[in-house]
Parts: sequence; structure tokens; C-alpha cells
Amino acid sequence: MWNAAPVGDQWVPPVCPCCACLTGGGTCPVCFWTDDGQGDADADVVRGGANGDLSLAHARLNYAVYGASHPRYQDMVRPPRPEERR
Repeated sequence: MWNAAPVGDQWVPPVCPCCACLTGGGTCPVCFWTDDGQGDADADVVRGGANGDLSLAHARLNYAVYGASHPRYQDMVRPPRPEERR
């Protein structure tokens, strides 16, 4: 599933690099971005793989506009749960 990180006395899941919800690791159910290790330093790079022709920067823009990393995923995502919000 995901690798939790200790934060104080709690274990917190990684942050999704696209939607910033606490669902990171694997494919995010909130935005449908697949975490491939890409971050701010290379957000404009298209890596291919599970995210296809999307850069992280483009996926973030899509999430802001469509609520999903790509418009084609709008029917596959869900709103973040309260515990997933930052």
C-alpha cells in the first residue's frame, strides 16, 4: 500500500504530489495520479509510465480545473476524506 512516515506519535501516509492529499503511494483515489517519485524539482518533465503523457505540473493544473489528474479520470476519483486533507 503506502509507506507511512512518523509524525510525532502518529503515522502519516505520504502526500500525493498532485493533489496534496494524504493518500500518496500508488495511485491516488482523489486525483488518480500514480506516484512515481516525481516532485517539484522535475514537475515539468513528462516521464511516461503510468501517468502517460502528463507531467506533474500539467496533472496539478488538471486537478485544479477538473478535480482529477486528467479529465478522462473524472468518473474514477472521489473527494478527499477528512483525514486525507492537509
